[in-house]
Amino acid sequence: MERWILFLIGAAIGAGSSLLTLPGYAQNYPTKPVRIVVAFLAGGADDFVARVVAPKLSDVLGQQVIVENRPGAGGLIGWEYVARSAPDGYTLALGGGSMIVSAALRAKPPYDVLRDFTPVALISTTSYVLVVHPSVPARTGKELVALARAHPGQLNYASPGVGTLGHLAGELFKSMARLDVVHVSYKGASSIYADLVSGQVHMYFAPPASAIPHVQNGKVRALGVTGARRVAVLPDVPTIAETVLPGYELTGWNALHGPAGIPRNAVNRLNAAIHDVVATPDVRERLSRAGPEPQTNTPEQIAGMVKAGVEKFGNIIRAIGIKPE
Repeated sequence: MERWILFLIGAAIGAGSSLLTLPGYAQNYPTKPVRIVVAFLAGGADDFVARVVAPKLSDVLGQQVIVENRPGAGGLIGWEYVARSAPDGYTLALGGGSMIVSAALRAKPPYDVLRDFTPVALISTTSYVLVVHPSVPARTGKELVALARAHPGQLNYASPGVGTLGHLAGELFKSMARLDVVHVSYKGASSIYADLVSGQVHMYFAPPASAIPHVQNGKVRALGVTGARRVAVLPDVPTIAETVLPGYELTGWNALHGPAGIPRNAVNRLNAAIHDVVATPDVRERLSRAGPEPQTNTPEQIAGMVKAGVEKFGNIIRAIGIKPE
């Protein structure tokens, strides 16, 4: 009998020790490298934010943070990959409004944005910049609308794919201005600029991070921003709402999400680490200089943003008549 009691006690202690050594439950999380999956090609806005944050996050966490690009299907491939990964805090997605919109535009989305992810840490919020090739004879939003109305079906705009916020910004612009403009879908921002700079496409609702260098060197012209207020790095570029379409507004955000079920201690550790990283002066400067506004909050607040985004973007999609594929 004593031997059985000793055996049961030993088994219980061993089981408890095993639980404590699981990565998700370990108090010393993280104990190995962490991956941030970017659902678009390298060189885009999401990739920029991830690569600004990753080195500092490595320093704070004491483990290497690797940025991994998994593009395709308007971001769905990368986000589905994360949603189906082990919920241990070592595979994260950089996501935001596009993660919501991409799913909303599919009749059978591969993930439920409210059910299949754990909100972890907000990094920044951002507006988009309407840019055109210099050959387009329009220097204001009003002139662009007038030009498009005078030449229906002859102008086009690029986006990184159906379901991205760049696509939604363009469709909202078309709908509110009552324009016939052709949508040209790409797999990422880098390939868009090759065609935009050469004049193959006429306009693009671009994240500031990728647009600003091309605006500064004169290869594209900025006509307006999609948010409710002007972008600090482009103070002379007005909002679309104030110049041509009152009520027009579309903004996005960048946040880390993990698969559903990440242990709370890992979420708290990551959230606190992102707060530290975003508070770093050089990170704030690099983000702000490129357009994204550095901002952090709690996991609960991010969950609220996602829930509100599902309603807002869903309403826009229905209002402008974009059908799920």
